[in-house]
Amino acid sequence: MHFRIDGHDYLVVIDKKRTTRNTYIRIKDDFTIYVTTNTFTSTRSIEDLLKQKQDTICKMIEAQRIKNENNHDFHFLGKRYEIVYTNENKIIFGEKKVFLDKNVDLEKFYKKEAKKVFLEHLDRMYENFSKQIPYPNLRIRKMSSRWGVCNTKLKTITLNSELMKRDVKYLDYVIIHELSHLIHANHSNSFWELVEENCPNYKQIRKEMKAF
Repeated sequence: MHFRIDGHDYLVVIDKKRTTRNTYIRIKDDFTIYVTTNTFTSTRSIEDLLKQKQDTICKMIEAQRIKNENNHDFHFLGKRYEIVYTNENKIIFGEKKVFLDKNVDLEKFYKKEAKKVFLEHLDRMYENFSKQIPYPNLRIRKMSSRWGVCNTKLKTITLNSELMKRDVKYLDYVIIHELSHLIHANHSNSFWELVEENCPNYKQIRKEMKAF
């Protein structure tokens, strides 16, 4: 099934599940329109819904386009570099280009760099935090759906190594977010008040991070 918007045809993938009550529309990174719905939802109903939601879908496609651009090329601490492949078994930074071997393990590189950068920023955020909390253990790993996780029982925060690609203001926000969970384990109003106390522009930062 295809859906045409502004002269472009988009593939529509329909996933029907018995347990799904409502119909949800998502845009994949290849701009496939992914529809999750109930087993008994007719194709005609889906077509009608897509037409009704055309303006919303256009905005979702544009948001995905921006997200793809933000994840293209090589990113390091908020700066984008054009990749130039070489035979050197190391990563060399130029002004606007980065030189690396095709077989270099970028995930390993980001994690290695993160150990130093994340610890420095954790120390800074912890020292300036408005509440007295225990100093947390720090773990780093690549995560697909979260920027950070806080284990309140173990007093451990885990940060996504993908933050190494972004400006450090996003890293600082995520650290403050997770430190705040050591006081409030949920996302209550008190939690967000504490986040704002330590990061006054957190709403703008959260909005910007949706583009990643």
